[in-house]
Amino acid sequence: MRPFQRVTSHAAVLDRADVDTDQIVPKQFLKRIERTGFGEFLFYDWAQDPSFELNRPEANGAKILLAGRNFGCGSSREHAPWALQDWGFEAIVAPSYGDIFRTNCIKIGLVPVVLPQEQVKALMEESGELTVDLEGQTVGPYSFEFDPFERQTLLEGLDDIARALQHADEIAAFEAAHPPRFATTAL
Repeated sequence: MRPFQRVTSHAAVLDRADVDTDQIVPKQFLKRIERTGFGEFLFYDWAQDPSFELNRPEANGAKILLAGRNFGCGSSREHAPWALQDWGFEAIVAPSYGDIFRTNCIKIGLVPVVLPQEQVKALMEESGELTVDLEGQTVGPYSFEFDPFERQTLLEGLDDIARALQHADEIAAFEAAHPPRFATTAL
């Protein structure tokens, strides 16, 4: 996972509430086991409409998504954050998220920022570049709270395995001091 400090980009606006993970990436595309290649299926059903928000020229190349409340609700589909990241998004700003979706974002380095709805609406109405700064905990003129452990995880680019490997010596010492009660090689 890449470390994330900040991103500056124009933002794509998806001013819709309760966007669930099946809308983000529909079930028929969940046949892959790798994390890449899902971007082409992002909002697949909605993208068939030429006037869909992400089909507009101003959304092209955006690294920041401004979204409505309860973004990523629904099932615990980890493919949804994969599709958003594969499409090119590095940060999402919304008033609230589905809990599992938010956790899945953190685990892959996609930054889910929570701002009050009126601030998200104000950002949606602006044009030009926007900066999401995780170090300074700001989005444009607004500040946000972020769990300190999750923030550090993102700033350092540590997934669960990398975080565990930071303690490899301690783990090895524990295992050496606690030999198994029976041979496990025969199992």
